[in-house]
Amino acid sequence: MNTPPLTRRRYLAASAAAASAWCLPHASAQDLWPNKPLRLVVPFATGGSSEIVARAVAGELSRSIGQSVFVDNKPGAAGNIAMQEVANSVDEHTLILGHIGTLAVNPFIFAKLPYDAGRDFAPLTLVSKVPSLYVVHPDLPVKNLKDFVAYAKSRPGQLNYGSAGNGSAGHLAFEYLKMVSDTFVLHVPYRGTGPMLTDLMAGRLQAASVGAPALLQFIKAGKLRCIATGTAERLPQLPDVPTVAEQGFKGFEMTQWYGLLAPSRWQKAHIAKLEAEAVKATRSALVREKLGQETALAVGNSGAEFEAFIKTEQVRWKAVIARARIKPEGLG
Repeated sequence: MNTPPLTRRRYLAASAAAASAWCLPHASAQDLWPNKPLRLVVPFATGGSSEIVARAVAGELSRSIGQSVFVDNKPGAAGNIAMQEVANSVDEHTLILGHIGTLAVNPFIFAKLPYDAGRDFAPLTLVSKVPSLYVVHPDLPVKNLKDFVAYAKSRPGQLNYGSAGNGSAGHLAFEYLKMVSDTFVLHVPYRGTGPMLTDLMAGRLQAASVGAPALLQFIKAGKLRCIATGTAERLPQLPDVPTVAEQGFKGFEMTQWYGLLAPSRWQKAHIAKLEAEAVKATRSALVREKLGQETALAVGNSGAEFEAFIKTEQVRWKAVIARARIKPEGLG
């Protein structure tokens, strides 16, 4: 078999093909990122609001970014263990679900942290806010927050409220209310929301602040009375319950919140791509519907807006923590 002569045209075509073949793998490493599944670390145990939020956004993100996104729960040390691990990761495929505790509270509770919330992470988007509700035992002779504040002021130190533990979101929420209302109510920390709610419904506690998903069923059953919501606007699920702000405390807002962050050491192009996809996923109708079913509010702002939000929250909680003298004992 005779081989045709290598003409100039054939030579140029072969050279171009070879150059393209050599460049393709190098372009793919950048343009086709991510090139393996993404790991979304949740710094809390399974079964809570954090996992609901994480799984909702991970499912939608998997569909749009071209790789699966799997949730990995890593509880311990108030979220510090997971935050440190992700901050030190180098595979550019590990991100974390940030939280009010790990980003705005821990920096002011712990004398030394194994991570820097501002330096080690690049905010991507604020995914969700989970409304905090203020509730009392039904036998307490108060119908709303104004009644409760007046009742507490007439009995300083005689009422108590429970929380899921020292430094928990419920602890912070109630201390924030005490600060703005100038009331003195004793704190009783528990090891988790479940046992605290058991004692509250049994009348061994008078009040508490808890995320809405854990409370709605008991409010509707008449086992607890909701006297205020910590949201900026009333909740559709509780249209007759006014916000704290409506009841005389202008500007008050208390929600647990969750957002996505990547290690700041990632390539800027990868951070930008993930931010765009995370915002799109969070704003999707499916994620909004899933979170709405759990009384959680989908947000989906930009990374810059999320960063500014974190800084605002840090200022707010630094003052509350200092006033309440909250220490890390009991955090887990």
